[in-house]
Amino acid sequence: MDSATSETRTPLRASADNGLKIVVVGGFGAGKTTMVRSVSEIRPLNTEETMTQAGEAVDDLSGVRGKTATTVAFDFGRITLDAHNVLYLFGAPGQERFWFLWDRLFSGTLGAVVLVDTRRIDDSWYAIDRLEKHGTPFIVACNDFGGPAFAPEQVREALDLDPHVPLVTCDARSRASSKLVLISLVEHIQALYAAPDSAPALPQELV
Repeated sequence: MDSATSETRTPLRASADNGLKIVVVGGFGAGKTTMVRSVSEIRPLNTEETMTQAGEAVDDLSGVRGKTATTVAFDFGRITLDAHNVLYLFGAPGQERFWFLWDRLFSGTLGAVVLVDTRRIDDSWYAIDRLEKHGTPFIVACNDFGGPAFAPEQVREALDLDPHVPLVTCDARSRASSKLVLISLVEHIQALYAAPDSAPALPQELV
């Protein structure tokens, strides 16, 4: 398995002048920070803070008792596509008390990944609802935490997911797996924009 800590990072090109934005969103402890960290070619900017006993009265820790830090603003990573195009990744905070930040993060977004922990699938409903209200293209990625496996039909039913929304599985710790998630999102966006008179096609380097 690829490790989030064992990858050799590629230096950034100074000539990049066109940025494409993708947001990774989902419930508390779903693995958003881990995904951004694993796939980014630079050392990600993150706003993780140590969790304290005071937060236990606010945050639902069921299923994530081993979690010791949490994102309080957003995570940021970057992938160079070619000499002039880069992909910016923003990981949104998962706790309900930080959801007010999401609408700002969605502004100008090309698309989004909804990362799902199937042990806490109810935590994903708000993210899907907000993205649908914004009209933002998204896919759903079930992060593998080693728990019971669910059939895709069960996950779709639990999330009341539209049939056209792609559903994939991933291991957010793996760079290769996380890259496949982003490729699935880009392919979905390309399909949505494939109709005549649609927006210009995305750079081929994304595929």
